Amino acid sequence: MPRYTIEVNGKKREVDAPADMPLLWVLRDRLGLTGTKYGCGQGICGSCTVHIGAEAIRSCQAPISAIGTERITTIEGLAAPQLKQAWIAEDVAQCGFCQAGQIMQAAALLGRTPRPGDDEISAAMNDNLCRCGTYLRIRAAIQRASEIEGKHY
Repeated sequence: MPRYTIEVNGKKREVDAPADMPLLWVLRDRLGLTGTKYGCGQGICGSCTVHIGAEAIRSCQAPISAIGTERITTIEGLAAPQLKQAWIAEDVAQCGFCQAGQIMQAAALLGRTPRPGDDEISAAMNDNLCRCGTYLRIRAAIQRASEIEGKHY
């Protein structure tokens, strides 16, 4: 079994994993980082969203062999105090299952576009599904976070 050295949440980690093992399972099963959720396994729902560099990706679709030297950030390693503060203030979470993926996707958006409009928020968040339907609160939290000065990712 190949050994990979990856940087996760600012720390170098060595993992033994098959080349085709999705990053999601490396994070959860090999490294114990269970904040990243398994939703659909097909890259459709967004529950498994993490950052590779500053880009939000679906970790269920990214094999460990494709990660290379890129830095990986999971919900456990995301600072984003303004975004988290806005998430709480807008009372976004209901069941909470999709929240890690939603927050990771929102942080990537705010990293690219510090003051996104409604259309930009919709485009960025469109493929992250929320089974509880808190989409209006998610939008409000992103808008609130964009009004708070500071780093969002």
